[in-house]
Amino acid sequence: MLNLRKISKSVGGRTLFKDASFTVNYSDFIALVGPNGAGKSTLFNIILSRDSADSGEVQRDEWTTLGFLPQEGEAIGGETVLEIATGKAGLLEAIEQKLQELERSGQIECAEYYEAQSKFDALSDPGLEAKSKKMLRGLGYKESDFDRAAKEMSGGWVMRAHLARILAMEPDLLMLDEPTNHLDLEALLWFQQYLSNFTGAVLLISHDRSFMDDLVKVVYDIEDKNLISYKGNYSEFEKEKEKRFEQRLQAWKNQQKEIEKNQEFIDRFRSVASKAAQAQSRQRQLDKMEKLEKPKPTRKLFKIQFPQPTRSGQRVVSLKGVNMAYGENVIYDNLNVDIERGDRIALVGPNGAGKSTLIKIMAGELEFQSGERDLGHNCRIGYFSQHRAATLDPEKSVLDECVDAAVDLTSDECRGVLGSFLFRKEDVFKKTKVLSGGEKSRLNLVKFLLNPPNLLLMDEPTTHLDMISIDALIIALSNYGGSLVFISHDVNFIKKLGNNVWHIKDGNLTKYAGDYDYYLEKSGGLTDARAAITN
Repeated sequence: MLNLRKISKSVGGRTLFKDASFTVNYSDFIALVGPNGAGKSTLFNIILSRDSADSGEVQRDEWTTLGFLPQEGEAIGGETVLEIATGKAGLLEAIEQKLQELERSGQIECAEYYEAQSKFDALSDPGLEAKSKKMLRGLGYKESDFDRAAKEMSGGWVMRAHLARILAMEPDLLMLDEPTNHLDLEALLWFQQYLSNFTGAVLLISHDRSFMDDLVKVVYDIEDKNLISYKGNYSEFEKEKEKRFEQRLQAWKNQQKEIEKNQEFIDRFRSVASKAAQAQSRQRQLDKMEKLEKPKPTRKLFKIQFPQPTRSGQRVVSLKGVNMAYGENVIYDNLNVDIERGDRIALVGPNGAGKSTLIKIMAGELEFQSGERDLGHNCRIGYFSQHRAATLDPEKSVLDECVDAAVDLTSDECRGVLGSFLFRKEDVFKKTKVLSGGEKSRLNLVKFLLNPPNLLLMDEPTTHLDMISIDALIIALSNYGGSLVFISHDVNFIKKLGNNVWHIKDGNLTKYAGDYDYYLEKSGGLTDARAAITN
């Protein structure tokens, strides 16, 4: 289907990869991983002919069709959701024009022409609209949304429409760059089920550990300018990568010992007549020896003792007889809950059940119709939502925001913490007004950790974070001495941090006094850990 042969690429004088080779066959499900800036998206662009390699060759079967989902959607005008999903928003016309250009130039026997023709046929299929609607429904759209102007919707929903179009066209190879970023869990589970039955191949860039663990069969890692393959899912890749590092490190150490031993002999006997010939021989051996480079360790998280919050009373916050409704839609009727010091509560349940509403009530961000909200002794609440950009001073730098928030840390220590959350080198001097939404989310997380309240209320804190940052957050919250209530769709995050699970559905709140595995066992033997979050 697709072969890359000895691809090399440098950008700005920096080599991204050298002599990179890999093959994608039908039914393969491959993840491309590596640190930010390693060249993953660049490799995608080379495959898509949007960029060129310095050397090497990309080979693709003539009849192979590609479906590509970028991280960000295309510019939108007045087109409807359904027009995007069916390709009628200018795409069909663009492909037809491309075909005409190739025909005029006599290029009708090339892969570019075959692919354009296949896409044109797919978009001209009378059954395409029905397929597109099916995909839109699976991705969370209502029938009433199909004819809405896309510009009325958020960027995330527009991306879902682009994804629906790609799926409806049924390409041979799906190339997906962070496809889960814009999906809620219900849409993600549908998408995951779709891919599990997909007969083509998938090439994926993702920071979603559970997604990759469930689907990926091979991982290609961009490491030290090389492309290294590992069989298995992401968790298996991590184990094998660590094992490979230990083997390479031991080989380097052994070689260093050999070099030192030989060098000592040479230095000692080069002037001794009876040993001079042996010393010269060993010197020639050293000169011919192919020196191993010391392997770079897998990036370790920055270890720092974050400031601890002031101690709260045993009872942190209580809700008594709370009634909450949005119009006719009753969310809670006579809700009674207590948060105790040291609780780490994961809120689970279907989308729209009231998880975010409960956190907002606890935080004092949302008024309810009746009942009481009582804060315990010395309770100080921190509410983390996905809409915290307004808490940042647009004229302050990233570093200044952290230094101002920190209690006992120096500027250098703050830079170390920022590095764990992917603010590196000159990034710390950026003004917050130029940060992306994801960067603002990460910065607010850092500020929380540097001066934490004793009750943290967090709604989807891992959104926009890559796996290294998520792991850094898990470590920070594991060492956090206060109480925690959170909503997350990340199973690993829940398992690592939750010591209680509260299930919310149809206005009922059921408490499970144990971790997520205990919840799975006691809630009816649910076997799909991810699906159980929204059950």
